[in-house]
Amino acid sequence: MLLINTRRDTLLAPLQAVSGIVERRHTLPILSNVLLEKTGDVLTLLATDIEIQITSSTGGASGEGSGAVTVGARKLQEILRSLPEAAEVSLTLDDRRLLVKAGKSRFSLQTLPAEDFPGMALVDGEAMRLTLAQKEFRRLLGQTQFAMAALDVRYYLNGLLLLVDGSELRAVATDGHRLAYASMPLEHPPEALRADGAARQELILPRKTVIELYRLLGDNDDPLTVEMLPNQIRFQFGQINLVSKLIDGRFPDYQRVIPASLKNVVSVGRAALLQSMVRAAILTNEKFRGVRLMLSEGSLRIMAANAEQEEALEEIEVDYSGEALDVGFNVAYLLDVLNNRSEETIEWGFNDANSSALLTIPGNERFRYVVMPMRI
Repeated sequence: MLLINTRRDTLLAPLQAVSGIVERRHTLPILSNVLLEKTGDVLTLLATDIEIQITSSTGGASGEGSGAVTVGARKLQEILRSLPEAAEVSLTLDDRRLLVKAGKSRFSLQTLPAEDFPGMALVDGEAMRLTLAQKEFRRLLGQTQFAMAALDVRYYLNGLLLLVDGSELRAVATDGHRLAYASMPLEHPPEALRADGAARQELILPRKTVIELYRLLGDNDDPLTVEMLPNQIRFQFGQINLVSKLIDGRFPDYQRVIPASLKNVVSVGRAALLQSMVRAAILTNEKFRGVRLMLSEGSLRIMAANAEQEEALEEIEVDYSGEALDVGFNVAYLLDVLNNRSEETIEWGFNDANSSALLTIPGNERFRYVVMPMRI
């Protein structure tokens, strides 16, 4: 018999941390469950989808006995969320049923044996270890994750390149139509792994892992520990441990994608450009989402049209004195980067209407966003 008496929030917080990776429908029913393991007054919760595993623990789980069981993650989470915040909750295991009690509420949930739960095996081997602030790594993910592919047949694009090069950490994402690059200095560089003395590691995080990390990491200076192995990566922060497999593939050479030189550069206010893009996007073709950018001295015009022959035209004053340019882009790719930046000014570099454009931040050499043009 597993007996836990605790406050509703003490149980809900770690459950929410681990249940994000749980699929509602799975070929293996037990993967829709969360593993509850009680030792003394410490409760550990574990969820996995075979590719990713998240563990979270909490104290204050008073009650008699110790033990382990698995129960439907979503159902338990929804029950706890529906209870009053100050509710006292008890969990009792009785003949393969988990009884959840709070006040006059009673719930009986089906369980599956803990010994059948397929936890991920932790890989042994020499690991590169990093320690950095949670908010710094979260910011790095936020600057790049939106450019990841979703269901591309080129599986290595359905993730994010993480590269340690000496005292620098880089993140790169691309879906073949645009590319986001960001880097940050490492206050505590890792020890060298290679024989030539260079501390370098390159790996591809799966898309789901990146999204979960961004959701779970705090916007604070609390420490995040990262351990990189040849085919596995581990993150430890607060009471959370996240283990993920890596994508086995070769990421494109991002340095060749970033334009080395630009003939024309326009400086434009980010907020004004974002608002104009949002309005123009209303009348774009739903399938192609294309907008035309017509650049001339001191002016940027944004035009959109659709199959119903409706048109939108926006004009912005810009700092530009180069040659006139008429080029098309997918407005969704532009909105992604504008929504994920907070700076006042964006610099937009072009060569011609057939070449990729480069968006940068004035005075910031650690961010690059490349977007390919489209025919409209």
